[in-house]
Amino acid sequence: MKNFILDTNVLLHDPQALFKFQENNIIIPITVIEEVDRFKKDSNETGRNARQISRILDAMREKGSLSAGIVLPEGGTLRVEMFSEKYFLDLPVELRGQSGDNRILGMALSLRDRLPDHQLIFVTKDTNLRIKADAIGVMAEDYESDKVDIQDLYSGTRGIEMSAEAIDRFHGQGWLDAPGGLAPNEFIMISDSANPAHSAACRFDVASSRIVPVRKVPKEGIWSLHPRNREQSFALDVLMDDTIKLVTLVGKAGTGKTLLAIAAGLHKVAEDNVYNRLLVSRPVFPMGKDLGFLPGDIEEKLTPWMQPIFDNVELLISGHEAEKRHSKGYKELMAMGLLDIEPLTYIRGRSIPNQYLIVDEAQNLTPHEIKTIVTRVGEGTKIILTGDPYQIDNPYVDSSSNGLTYLVEKFRGEKIAAHVTLTRGERSELAELAANLL
Repeated sequence: MKNFILDTNVLLHDPQALFKFQENNIIIPITVIEEVDRFKKDSNETGRNARQISRILDAMREKGSLSAGIVLPEGGTLRVEMFSEKYFLDLPVELRGQSGDNRILGMALSLRDRLPDHQLIFVTKDTNLRIKADAIGVMAEDYESDKVDIQDLYSGTRGIEMSAEAIDRFHGQGWLDAPGGLAPNEFIMISDSANPAHSAACRFDVASSRIVPVRKVPKEGIWSLHPRNREQSFALDVLMDDTIKLVTLVGKAGTGKTLLAIAAGLHKVAEDNVYNRLLVSRPVFPMGKDLGFLPGDIEEKLTPWMQPIFDNVELLISGHEAEKRHSKGYKELMAMGLLDIEPLTYIRGRSIPNQYLIVDEAQNLTPHEIKTIVTRVGEGTKIILTGDPYQIDNPYVDSSSNGLTYLVEKFRGEKIAAHVTLTRGERSELAELAANLL
């Protein structure tokens, strides 16, 4: 049995963390309770998590005293530890300030010596605080219950070598019995080991247990957009498949993730009339230092955050109008209710039926936020989440703990979900070079 001291950021990241340490003991410093209280009035995800933590702890009081300890469902205990000035005595002089972090470190150091029978571990998502804890001899760990090793992230594609006869048979009949070990909707490049150019692009169809060809893009393109590489063809294949309700697209800047999703969405809404509306959204996170409050009404305030989406939509519509003189314009699509662009803040709490929903920059979301968004999906809705796990602006998640990579791994075995990793940049030669070198 171990003793785990939880930092404030762990509970704000995942209010259910209290129940994820099995039969071990959980200690929450009173300083953490005070810090949680400061966030409870916030209207964002952190505020909601703070309120949930407070409700959970308040409900636990019915089982006994939090200061004495309460038995958890998994068999461990939970208790709130009060602070004492004596906790500072063993800390280095540099850490004896009255900050919340120093109070928690002092408590952890003291409890390590007071409770020698059980290993004590300080759990925090604050990198510098883990370094400080290690410097004073306290074992510290990151909260990793929802982490995914980014190096082992499911790519959605694989290559398989087959005989020339099998590949010829695939081209002739349009399918092959699927080999074992494939994930639903996984893409496969089958190739002849003796002649790598003799190949075919396929997708595993779990309903028939066969590998089938990747659908061809019509001559006129998807909203006049044509894939520029194999991975973009894979992405359009699942974006246009109405039986697949959840699609995740991961890739570096310039690979076309958002552009492909919006093109498919416009086609499905305005051309095929499969969905009532294309709804595009993204979290509001600034890149670099925030500029503070912006002037104007709500539309003017949101324009800087939503401008990348506007740019993609305008690019697609301008290209489509060049092909079709009577194509609906950008403002007309919005006026008709076929297209809507808004921040994720407005999606929370809603039910979203029969829509083509795109969540851009999803790497900035926590696993809990991802769950909240996906559970908003109503009957007949398809949701696409795009992002680059290496470009994260949210200080509380990283490439391994963000909601997008978490979602990819959790849904890799589901037949209504598909994933594609895009690696080749198509924005420009300079953008591709910068993405690789910088």
